[in-house]
Amino acid sequence: MIFFSYIIILFILIVNTEKSNYSEKIPNSNFSIDMIYIPGGEFKMGNKNKNSDTEVSSFWMSKYEITWEIYNLFMEYDDNNKLEFIVGNEKIKVDGISKPTTPYTDMTFGMGYEGFPAINMTHNAASKFCKWLSLETGNYYRLPTEAEWEYASISELNEKNIDNYAWYKDNSGGKYQKVGQKEPNKWGIYDMLGNVSEWVADSYEENIFKSRKLRSDPFIFNKNKYPKVYRGGSWNDDPDELLSNKRFYSNSRLQERDPQIPKSKWWNTDAPHIGFRVVRVENTDSKSLRDMFWNN
Repeated sequence: MIFFSYIIILFILIVNTEKSNYSEKIPNSNFSIDMIYIPGGEFKMGNKNKNSDTEVSSFWMSKYEITWEIYNLFMEYDDNNKLEFIVGNEKIKVDGISKPTTPYTDMTFGMGYEGFPAINMTHNAASKFCKWLSLETGNYYRLPTEAEWEYASISELNEKNIDNYAWYKDNSGGKYQKVGQKEPNKWGIYDMLGNVSEWVADSYEENIFKSRKLRSDPFIFNKNKYPKVYRGGSWNDDPDELLSNKRFYSNSRLQERDPQIPKSKWWNTDAPHIGFRVVRVENTDSKSLRDMFWNN
């Protein structure tokens, strides 16, 4: 009986350990990504006029926006012919990974490199980074869904304390800032509102709240290049744009200055306000969903 009780306690400890925060070391580098565990739950997604009861499953989210040092590991990687990894008992095969073309200009636009959020990448490039990161680490990563992002972004930010939590038009000095300098939100995540806006996995659809039924882990996918959703507001936005429920979406204007013909699928030269962060879900997505997230 004592032995049986010990096994139960050990099992609980193992489960709790698996669900704690952790740091993902990127192989063959000096860099890692800190991941924060966010237990699933229900919340009212949207604003007071347009909303829906939404349920999200538990997931981990990166503590900071992906920085240039980490993004450049993806840009510079050499294909090592590793085309599969194992998560739990499942062998996940990857059909190869394309990497970004060498940029023809300084994509930081002189705003800073070390410790600063990576910017100017397309939605496709951010998705492919997640695919690369999964293959490198052996854990499944992707962009957060719009619902996961909003659930994780809810904070105590208001007009009186905004300077404690966010970089925006009035305090950024006209540029993005190093990650993690402001106070984190209730989950311990930094810069979700302000600094740079963040790509989420979803394609944009205007009437996502037309149904009042409970939505469980919603995700909107289509293969069109535009419009894709980004969230959070940025260093160049007014305070009233820095809202957890504020939705932004992409269009061709993000590439107006791109001289490549056809336009690059990797770089948005007119998006110095958009970056991203990653999530890892507690229950790995199905193959069909993985393909959607990685090839969106």
